[in-house]
Amino acid sequence: MPDSAEQLQALYVAGFELQTFERFPKCIGIIRDNCVALLVPGVDGLQVLGTVGWRMGEVMGVLTEVEGKKVFQAKSEIAEATPERIEALKQFKKDMLSTLGRPG
Repeated sequence: MPDSAEQLQALYVAGFELQTFERFPKCIGIIRDNCVALLVPGVDGLQVLGTVGWRMGEVMGVLTEVEGKKVFQAKSEIAEATPERIEALKQFKKDMLSTLGRPG
């Protein structure tokens, strides 16, 4: 079973910023290039809670579609999902899963 502390250290060394969020006291957030994921301890080490998203202030916007356009949305707040942002999100997820020792 992977050690959560060792996984957090590996994420930090890989360039991810670690952050806690008041709204999610049992999670640790990892952030890089404005992409964010929430992690929780699980039986096989750290697990991703929900999906990765785009940081929008203190909230996380998830990739969705509004009126046929891809956007990052957090409640009523919307940010454009440019090709560069979508690529950054894909790379973030790939690097995160690789660092956690998970198939991507």
